[in-house]
Amino acid sequence: MLPGLAANAQSKKKSSGGGSSSSSGYNTGIGLRGGGWSSGLTIKHFLGSGKGVAIEGLLTTEYKARGARLTILGEKHMGVADIKGLQFYYGAGFHAGSYQGRYYFADERYYYNGRNGDVYFLKGNKAGYYYDENTYLAIGADLIAGLEYKLPDLPFVVGVDYKPFFEVFHGYTGFYNDAAVSLRFTF
Repeated sequence: MLPGLAANAQSKKKSSGGGSSSSSGYNTGIGLRGGGWSSGLTIKHFLGSGKGVAIEGLLTTEYKARGARLTILGEKHMGVADIKGLQFYYGAGFHAGSYQGRYYFADERYYYNGRNGDVYFLKGNKAGYYYDENTYLAIGADLIAGLEYKLPDLPFVVGVDYKPFFEVFHGYTGFYNDAAVSLRFTF
């Protein structure tokens, strides 16, 4: 009976963040993120403090946009009581990206670049819906909250998150809601 109690105490110590590994059960995870606004690669690395602090990097593309976005997030992870391997996390960060083309409604503030570089003001067509081929740089701020589950005896973690973000591009601003599912290989 004593060896069984000692083994149980050791496993609880390891799962609670003791030693050199993080409280999540892994140190680094690399995988895919599939979301409503952005999908792509995800890399998450826990800092060595053992306090559940991680840095996550996302390299994503946006639905119906040609381009890419790099997002860096700082996250705080906390174990969910009585469910080994399940973690709640929250955090914030920033992103930068580049997109080619955009859709917009035309009014007196907007203009259209013609094929020969001519600028056509669209004051007479206020109900028009237009698309252009210009390249736009975008920057913004991100928040994130989610749950992730480290699969027992397998080197994978599955997560779901909600990541709203604010973005500024070409003088326009927008607030977007994004949710996603992630699958990472852990080591």
